[in-house]
Amino acid sequence: QVRLVESGGGLVQAGGSLRLSCAASGRTLSSDAMAWFRQAPGQERMFVAASSRSGGYTYYTPSVKGRFTFSRANAGNTVYLQMNSRKPEDTCLYYCAVEGPRSAGSYYDTTRYDYWGQGTQVTVSS
Repeated sequence: QVRLVESGGGLVQAGGSLRLSCAASGRTLSSDAMAWFRQAPGQERMFVAASSRSGGYTYYTPSVKGRFTFSRANAGNTVYLQMNSRKPEDTCLYYCAVEGPRSAGSYYDTTRYDYWGQGTQVTVSS
């Protein structure tokens, strides 16, 4: 069983920076796709960024490209989301996710990922 624990959320002013972390345990995830999603109250969970299964590609939703950076460390079992130039619309609960052994489909879809963290709240004040 894979366990994911996010941390690093908090309150930041617009234009500021924040780095989220996600620590995974249960198995080595170096060859698994991992992703960040976010969800605002009453909204669907939306894709933010992902690392491909090979780790060779990183994908971003257009609204964060150039502002957010996805990275992996610790043999792939820790992922980070560096968020710069924060905007009030970035206020969300941020989730880390990892695919399962038989996952398929788009990196952008929640259905690809079998394991999820509990989320960490990020609030951006204007």
